[in-house]
Amino acid sequence: MARWPWRWRVLLPLLLLHSSPVFAQEGQDNDPSTLFKRASEMMNLRKYDGSLGLLNAVLEVDPNHSEAYRQRASVLRHKCRYKEAEGDYSKYLELKPGSSSVEKELSQLLQAQNALESAYGQFESHDFSKVLEYINKIVLVFSPNCLKAKLLKAKALLALEDYSSVISETGFILKEDEDNLDALLLRGRAYYYLADHDVASRHYQKGLRLDPEHSELKKAYFGLKNLLKKTKSAEDNAAKGKLRVSAEDYKAALAMDPDHTSYNVHLYLGLCKVLVKLGRGKEAISSCTEALNIDGELVDALTQRGEAKLLTEDWEGADMGIREALMRAEKQLKLSKRKDWYKILGISKTASAADIKRAYKKLALQWHPDKNVDNREEAENMFREIAAAYEVLGDEDKRVRYDRGEDLDEMNMGGGGGGFNPFGGGGQQYTFHYDGGFYGGGGFPGGGFPGGFQFNFG
Repeated sequence: MARWPWRWRVLLPLLLLHSSPVFAQEGQDNDPSTLFKRASEMMNLRKYDGSLGLLNAVLEVDPNHSEAYRQRASVLRHKCRYKEAEGDYSKYLELKPGSSSVEKELSQLLQAQNALESAYGQFESHDFSKVLEYINKIVLVFSPNCLKAKLLKAKALLALEDYSSVISETGFILKEDEDNLDALLLRGRAYYYLADHDVASRHYQKGLRLDPEHSELKKAYFGLKNLLKKTKSAEDNAAKGKLRVSAEDYKAALAMDPDHTSYNVHLYLGLCKVLVKLGRGKEAISSCTEALNIDGELVDALTQRGEAKLLTEDWEGADMGIREALMRAEKQLKLSKRKDWYKILGISKTASAADIKRAYKKLALQWHPDKNVDNREEAENMFREIAAAYEVLGDEDKRVRYDRGEDLDEMNMGGGGGGFNPFGGGGQQYTFHYDGGFYGGGGFPGGGFPGGFQFNFG
């Protein structure tokens, strides 16, 4: 089914509102107080566009309706239409001079306006952390429905390579407007840089269905398509023994987006393998080293670099490289057998601290033993795993060490032996975190749980 043009999708709710029997009667009554009341109701529901239309109607009927000016100014401030909002606040103060509360709102508006302008300036200067500071601490406080600020925030997060936060922020925008082209582009790029190319492509394609001539979406979509095509050509030629052609294909693919490190690591490794087969040792060493600069734990790259050093008659370097590869392989085998705390909480390795906390709270409530009387033993085991996962991932230092592959068994967090035990068996000491609070010792005092939840461990 074909989509209606966006203008009709915006205007249709207002047309239906005006054509409804209730509205028709109100229109015939021409009653500003009734219209204003409906506008207030819509604003409380955060239906700002509908509220704005009704407030415009009030002021057409009664150009001196001071509260309509004030409320319309508030709606416009929420949407960061600052010049229009400033005019409405000024009009209100003409009708009702000396209102300290309105003067305060006008002051907040000017703060938000200046902060947004500063955020754009900092973005141009590539100070992306400062952009986030202006937007989070000022703009979105006074103008929570400011789409421009939300998109600029997502762009700054993308520049900072915080891809999971970009996905989260653009998700909120698309929930309000599923056809927002800028949000689709930014979200697609975030997935692209996480090397989730299928999801990235779907976002680009959706945007292009809405606007086939959108230049940035076209560039992103066809750039990804060409990258995957060139990669497939390199792999196919390597499989057919056309090694020189394959090497050129790999180099061409790498040149397409040097910043796409999460994907380029595999291109560098593929190129290294081809160069080893061609006997071009120095080039192979360089390519494998590039792969290891991105992922120092890539055992295959260490092995291939050792092979390449044999080609250059660097016998000692080759021996050390192969030994290092064996050590890394042993380490990875050990890591593969440890608990995957990210999987237990159902989050990605790029999850933010807030994401980790949210997942933990949700699962802790879901698997609390008192809520699972029929399967209490399973619930206790799950609850213990969830608590242990949060004890590692909820602590920045422990999370960094865990991500580096360090052994956390000495902290009794590794999932082996007498590890973390939220039930306090045998008087074991522990610390249990929840929503900023904690309880230490062998059990919860009085079965209490921070945040107002009562957990009883019998």
